[in-house]
Amino acid sequence: MKAIVYDRYGSPEVLHIQEIEKPTPKNNEVLIRVYATTVTKYDYWMRSCTAPPGFGLLMRIASGIKPRQPILGTELSGQIEGVGKDVTLYKKGDQVFGFTGMSMGAYAEYICLNENDALAIKPANMTYDQAAAIPQGALTALYFLRKGNIRRGQKVLVFGASGGVGLFAIQLAKHFGTEVTGVCSTAKLEIVKAMGADKVIDYTKEDFTQRGEAYDIIFDTVGRSPFSGSVRSLTKEGFYVFTTYALSRLIRIVWLNLITSSKKAVSGLTEKNPEDLILIRELIEAEKLKVVIDKCYPMEKASEAHRYVESGQMKGHVVITL
Repeated sequence: MKAIVYDRYGSPEVLHIQEIEKPTPKNNEVLIRVYATTVTKYDYWMRSCTAPPGFGLLMRIASGIKPRQPILGTELSGQIEGVGKDVTLYKKGDQVFGFTGMSMGAYAEYICLNENDALAIKPANMTYDQAAAIPQGALTALYFLRKGNIRRGQKVLVFGASGGVGLFAIQLAKHFGTEVTGVCSTAKLEIVKAMGADKVIDYTKEDFTQRGEAYDIIFDTVGRSPFSGSVRSLTKEGFYVFTTYALSRLIRIVWLNLITSSKKAVSGLTEKNPEDLILIRELIEAEKLKVVIDKCYPMEKASEAHRYVESGQMKGHVVITL
């Protein structure tokens, strides 16, 4: 089978297509023919070994001198081609979508996943390209909104609202009955409005912390919101939610939780929960969640796809078709 691999860290050009052995499912695994995957910031962090601030050494130790996992990709959609003898949840021919997490491996024509992984039947009203762009962003948004104790009638601000996590955070926060403010750059205001944000703020022109408004949840997907100002902009029992990684900010989050018993901050790793993915599928089929595809690239142009995502120009998701 073909796979997009990298055997050294570096620029997008280190990615190349290689013939590798097709995997065989274990007793509790399914073999998936992958039709589409995506490029996320985690993919290019791993490829370039450019970890978030403060995590460079840890990432190099975890990743190895040479990449331990030469196949990137955390999201996928495809069709089940084979099942292990103990599999009960799926059968050959099922159309599925899923999230591999830090195990990665979706940049290949075939992948084996445990039937209890973050895997679910693909939404009937979506193409494979669309379905592949859902799992990581939607699961992350849902997990962290719950960690922030989201409730109907609250005010939620999403910083980095035009990214893969941010666009789902807007829609899910609206689903939970909240008023949502999206913060993004000038070029991306319209897409944030289209996803249902009640208000939008252009961070290149205005600092939301200077508005004098208070929010029950400030949901930061990029780690660039003013931390002290964000804390001041929380309601008395509000939550600052941080969905990415930066060592200095994580230290401040720990400190905030130690010094106050009212305002809280949450961070951590997204759980690979198949029940949540099933809920997300139901919301999509009920037309309560949408996905925005910016560009699709064939696997032969994976380097170009990575270069585009790293440029920061993308509006929505970037898909690789296999």
